[in-house]
Amino acid sequence: MKKLEGKVALVTGGGSGIGRATALAFAHEGAKVVIAGRGAERGNETVQLIKQAGGEAVFVKTNVSKAAEVEALVNRVVETYGRLDYAFNNSGVGASGARLARETEETWDRTINTNLKGVWLCMKYEILQMLKQGGGAIVNCSSTFGVGGGYRIAAYSASKHGVVGLTKSAAMDYAKDNIRVNAVCPGWIKTDMLRPVLKDRLDIAEGRVPEVPLGRMGAPEEVAEAVVWLCTESASFITGDAMVIGGGTALSAL
Repeated sequence: MKKLEGKVALVTGGGSGIGRATALAFAHEGAKVVIAGRGAERGNETVQLIKQAGGEAVFVKTNVSKAAEVEALVNRVVETYGRLDYAFNNSGVGASGARLARETEETWDRTINTNLKGVWLCMKYEILQMLKQGGGAIVNCSSTFGVGGGYRIAAYSASKHGVVGLTKSAAMDYAKDNIRVNAVCPGWIKTDMLRPVLKDRLDIAEGRVPEVPLGRMGAPEEVAEAVVWLCTESASFITGDAMVIGGGTALSAL
């Protein structure tokens, strides 16, 4: 018997990287998976990977910064599979690489709307459904820059700090409703989001990261395992936590 047999999981930003790895991990444990994101081609690729492995999944094109689309997404989950047990709110955009005074208002708004408002909207509609069912588990994707700062990432870091704050407050609000809310804070993970950095950092392109105590980048699957575990009964006494998954990167920030 797989750990999540008969359960339903929603993964936003499930078309690549950490989101795709987590969708596959949920399916591997027996959950039916709904993948959401803006890119239909990549989202449907994840669906096909799950189906090829014997799982069940659908893709729903969604802009998480739009309330109507997020509400429709959660409704689609329930219409398709009857319930929503777990959610991984992972959709996000990366840093612009500009110093704070050079950041544009357009980039600031896009970053906050996707990374922070998007998580709030997803939690809002996920929680409304979970309240009807008597419980559930939510994991939000923050970053090591959500517990510490960094150069040229002011908007990104602010959005990810906000995710940690949302997570902790939601955990307090809904603990007595049997809804657990946690966050993961990945560090240097080998995903497409790192492409702009790789061209300037040969050591990172080769998989060596001197500033990481463990000396390497992480794999999306290593984050995915933590997300799925936080949703299982094995983590039933954990809520409001921000789990850092960065090879020791954030130790000085903590």
